[in-house]
Amino acid sequence: MGGASQAAGGNKTTGHAGQAKKGREGTMIEDQEALDLAADWADISQGLKKDLGSQLHSQWIKPIQLGSFCKDTGTLDLFLPTEFSANWVADRFADRLSLAWKIARAEVRQVRITVHPRRRTMPDLRVAAAFEPAAPARAVAPAVAETALAGLDPSLTFADFVSGSANVLAVNAAQRMAALETPQFSPLYLKASTGQGKTHLLHAIGHAYAAAKPGARIFYCSAERFMIEFVQAMRSNEMIEFKARLRGFDLLLVDDIQFIIGKASTQEEFLHTIDALMSAGKRLVVAADRAPQALDGVEQRLLSRLSMGLVADIQPADIELRRKILEHRLARFGNAQVPGDVIEFLARTINRNVRELVGGLNKLIAYAQLTGQPVSLSLAEEQLTDILSANRRRITIDEIQRTVCQFYRVDRTEMASKRRARAVVRPRQVAMYLAKVLTPRSYPEIGRKFGGRDHSTVIHAVRLIEELRTRDADMDGDVRTLLRQLED
Repeated sequence: MGGASQAAGGNKTTGHAGQAKKGREGTMIEDQEALDLAADWADISQGLKKDLGSQLHSQWIKPIQLGSFCKDTGTLDLFLPTEFSANWVADRFADRLSLAWKIARAEVRQVRITVHPRRRTMPDLRVAAAFEPAAPARAVAPAVAETALAGLDPSLTFADFVSGSANVLAVNAAQRMAALETPQFSPLYLKASTGQGKTHLLHAIGHAYAAAKPGARIFYCSAERFMIEFVQAMRSNEMIEFKARLRGFDLLLVDDIQFIIGKASTQEEFLHTIDALMSAGKRLVVAADRAPQALDGVEQRLLSRLSMGLVADIQPADIELRRKILEHRLARFGNAQVPGDVIEFLARTINRNVRELVGGLNKLIAYAQLTGQPVSLSLAEEQLTDILSANRRRITIDEIQRTVCQFYRVDRTEMASKRRARAVVRPRQVAMYLAKVLTPRSYPEIGRKFGGRDHSTVIHAVRLIEELRTRDADMDGDVRTLLRQLED
C-alpha cells in the first residue's frame, strides 16, 4: 500500500514537473514568435520608409505597434494610438501593409488596423496656440509646425494634385481660397463622390494658405470629429472654450459634412460657427459627397449658409485625366518600370474613382518590387483582380467583334475564318487585342472565340498591336476610337 502510494505520489510530482516544462516550452515558443514578428516588422517598416520617405513614415508608420497574430484565422493586428491615425493608415496603406506581410509570412491572410484597445480615446484636437489670446506675430517655422498639428497631411498639396477638365473649377476655386486676396465667395463647398480628390484639395488649401500667410491658424477635421468634440465639450461643461477655439481659426476645413446629418444641436453650433467666421472675415471650406440640397435631415438655415458661397463640383476623372494621374504618380517611384500598355490598361479599366486607380498602381509596383517580378499586363490582371472586377463594365468578345467589323467594314464571319488576306487579318488581330484589354478572358478562351485558334496566335496578335500602336499613329488612332466606342 505504502509503495503504491509512494509510486502514485512520485507520478503526481513527475506530472507537475512535466506540465511546468510544457508551460515553459509554450512560453518560449510564444516569445520566439513575438521576436520573429518583430523582426519581420522591422524589415517591412524599413522598406516602407524607402518607398514613402522619412516624413510620411515617421508620422504614420512608425507609431504602429504589433498586436497579436491568430494562426487559426491568419489575422494580424496592428495598433495605432488614435482613432484618426488608425482610420488614416487603414484608408491609405492597408493594401500595402497587407501585401508586405503576406510576402514576409505566408500564414498572414489578413491585416487588421485598429486603435490600441487600451487607448480608445479620441485625441484632443486643440492646437495650443489657437486657443490662447492674440500674441505678437511669430516666425514662419512655428506656424508651419502648428499647421501640421492641425491635421494636415504633408503629402496632399496643390503640387501633387493633377487637374483636368473634370476638376478644373474646384481646383481654381481652391487656389483662390488659399490666396492672400479676399476670395469672392465664401464658404467654398467641394462636392464629389468618394475618391475623386475633395479631401486632397482641402489639405492643399491648408498648406497653400499657411505658406501665403505665415502664422495663420488653420484647422482640418471631419464632421464626425467636430461632433465628437462638441459632445465632449458639452459633457465637460467647456462649451465656451469649444466655441472660442473654433472661431479663433483663420481657416477652417471640414470634411465629409454629410455626416452632420440629423444632429440638431451640432448643426446649431456649426451654423453659429459659420456665421462667426464669415462675419470676422475668416475662411471656411467644407466637402461632401453630395450637393447641399441633397443633405437630408439638415436644417434649412444651415443649408442656406452652405449654399451661399460657391459649390464646386468634381466630376469623375475621364480617361485623359486618369492617364495623367498615373503618369504623375509613377514619377514618384523613381526607377520603377511600368510599360505603357499597363498604364493604358489601368487608366481604362479602373474608372470608378481616383483613389482606387492610384491604389491599384501602388499595389502593383509594391508587389513587383517586393517579389522581384517585372510589371506586366499579366501581373496587373493577376494581382488587381478585385479592383478590376469592381470597375470593369462587362464587355463581351461578341460585342468587340461586332464593333471592329463595323469599323473596318468586314463581314462578321471573317473573325472566325481561315482567310489570311491583310484586309481581314489586321481587324481580327485588333479584335483579339481589344478582347485581351477589355475582358477578363484568358488567351485560350479568346482563341476559341476566333475560330478555335491556338493561344499562341492570340499572344502574337496582342503583342503585334501593342508594338504597332507605338510606331503607327493611324493604328493607335484606330484603337483609341474603338476603345471609346466600346466603353461609352
